[in-house]
Amino acid sequence: MKKTLLSVMALCAMTMSLTASAATAIAHKAVEMLVAVLAKADFTGRLLVELAYRYISNYAARTGLILGANSLNGLVTTIYSASDQVARELVGFIPAVSADMNFTRAAVGQEVTSPVAPAATATDIAPAVTPPNDGDQNMGKKGVVITKARRVPIRWNGEEQLALDNNGASYNVILRDQISQAMRTLVNEVESDLAALYVKASRACGTANVAPFATAGDLTDTAGALRILEENGAQGLDFQLVLGSAAMVNLRGKQSGLFKVNEAGREDMLRNGMTDRLQGFALRNSSGIKLHSKGTAAAATTNATGYAVGATVITLAAAGTGTSLAGDTIIFAGDTNQYVVSSGDGDVSNGGTITLAAPGLLKAIPAAATAITVAASGFRNMFFARSAIQLATRAPALPKQGDSAVDRMLVTDPLTNLTFEISMYAQYRQMQYEVALAWGCGSVKDEFIGILHG
Repeated sequence: MKKTLLSVMALCAMTMSLTASAATAIAHKAVEMLVAVLAKADFTGRLLVELAYRYISNYAARTGLILGANSLNGLVTTIYSASDQVARELVGFIPAVSADMNFTRAAVGQEVTSPVAPAATATDIAPAVTPPNDGDQNMGKKGVVITKARRVPIRWNGEEQLALDNNGASYNVILRDQISQAMRTLVNEVESDLAALYVKASRACGTANVAPFATAGDLTDTAGALRILEENGAQGLDFQLVLGSAAMVNLRGKQSGLFKVNEAGREDMLRNGMTDRLQGFALRNSSGIKLHSKGTAAAATTNATGYAVGATVITLAAAGTGTSLAGDTIIFAGDTNQYVVSSGDGDVSNGGTITLAAPGLLKAIPAAATAITVAASGFRNMFFARSAIQLATRAPALPKQGDSAVDRMLVTDPLTNLTFEISMYAQYRQMQYEVALAWGCGSVKDEFIGILHG
């Protein structure tokens, strides 16, 4: 009895390495043999039968093996047609950031950290018998957390499908559109989360609440963005510029040097409305650009302590009114640089502190109360080095035992490279499809991120 049971279980294991159709046939044969051996067994025997079958079914579903007639294989054309439609969306951030599309190390809510080396300090060389006893450093860290595991369900019952076919409508066409909308929903959520990282930016350029590139023949906005990244030490990296619709209108309509082929050297802007790179930036367009509403701080000043170049935590005097918010852009009197507030103060009149993003002050604040001006609300176009922002995605986690899905497959959007998990759940006289994705994003180098006001 024991040897027979082991043989049957070995036969079950063999099914894991076979093709889809062979796996199905052998799986059913294995279950039949197990049923014969344990036909007269008690409840424990029947439980083993059920567990064996469920294990084989779930393994096959996870690895793409076909189980009977209920399979997503018949919908492959429909699903991939839907993914092609997603590629038409205005998605700029997802293809612009550094992405790990197989972030299996972290569960939802768990942080995966990357080490960040501190600034180095040089010393004079002094000949001696032994080298100096120094060089220790306190390593910093930046983390990315898988924050979301999201799904979009689609359900049809048999009567609904039959009614569509009888009325001349195509069930597959409608299902394609539903899957397309499901992918679009998740893509837009990811894009929105990336756009929200403007609060991590180091500095800003341009004029708040004024769309950039508004002056014909003037590319000061990209020149200013490039200056910030270069001053912050990001030379030689892959620079990205993600713009909203207002900025793109000005770029296409007023910067004639870009669409005059004899001046630009190519016809991309003239024919397609886009150019590959502009002053070192890969140019991208996104519908997810955020509109920031500034805090209400007015008449706020620094205290009289004075702050050196590189300082990030600034103490306020007990003056002024209102709030300072993360993402606000501020200017200190006597300094033309626009700094981004990474941590604000709920009441600037109480003498609290605000924190600036790295690398902090570029010009020292004198030991006297210094006025603080808050830039107006407006859209936050972003520029950054690709490596400064990390996007981590994966398929939502399954228990080791699997779940009740009869089949599932992974589909990659050709534009964003996001890989969605599509599952099929057989219910009582109806079928539910699920499009799902788990993701998280974060800044790993604030100094290499900036805001272009819009």
